[in-house]
Amino acid sequence: MVLKTLEALGPLHGYGIARRIEQVSDNHLSLNQGTIYPALLRLQRRGWIRAEWGTSDSKRRAKFYGLTRLGRKQMEKETENWERIAGTMARFLAPVKFRRPRWTCYEFC
Repeated sequence: MVLKTLEALGPLHGYGIARRIEQVSDNHLSLNQGTIYPALLRLQRRGWIRAEWGTSDSKRRAKFYGLTRLGRKQMEKETENWERIAGTMARFLAPVKFRRPRWTCYEFC
């Protein structure tokens, strides 16, 4: 979600990323500092995002995160994987049509 947010909106600070994820999820996901910042650090260590200091809209110093080329490739992999998993789950969750067995009980009972 973080990678996709950065792809769509460009560089953002952690608070902006968290608020955007909440907004897109219709507030079904709530990210606090204890969630978003460790995730950002992990993504940065993997080389999927980069960080630079800048000034926020409220004129405060903030660290802005942006997607790297490696992060864009990883996001594509994760998207393909998610689509495969979601398609599989959709098949399992789809209503099952009742199929009458081809044999009847008196043939085997």
